Amino acid sequence: MTQIQTLHKVVDLAEKRRDEALGALARMQRELKVAQDQMDQLQSYAQEAQARWAARSAVGVDTALLMHHREFMHKIHHALEFQRGVLNERNGLIERAQAQVHAAERDLAGLRKFTDRKQQAIDHKAQRQEQKQTDEMALSIHLRQSLAQAQARN
Repeated sequence: MTQIQTLHKVVDLAEKRRDEALGALARMQRELKVAQDQMDQLQSYAQEAQARWAARSAVGVDTALLMHHREFMHKIHHALEFQRGVLNERNGLIERAQAQVHAAERDLAGLRKFTDRKQQAIDHKAQRQEQKQTDEMALSIHLRQSLAQAQARN
């Protein structure tokens, strides 16, 4: 396997790594969306419960119902805090995944540039070799013609 073939395989591996990083980022973004939707539902439910409580408490409630409502709202607030933690965790994972995507893209770009430079160097060397052969052939033809002309004169 030539050096340039090896470099192309390395570039292919870097592309695969970048694609996997992009896939992981997309998955994490979907998970964040689900977590955000859950947070929105919890907040909406808490607001509805508070509105129902406000309407019900306007006509008066007993202490047992008040205690039940406080306990219920405490559980909802606990669920909201837990979900905020989930959202923060998901955001942190996304930031790390974005950093991995950027690193993979940077590595891939560097490998592609290096491979292109190597290919250009190989192409340039081949052109120089071809030019050298052409020059040598032209010189050989010229020398034979000059020798033939000199012999024809004699």
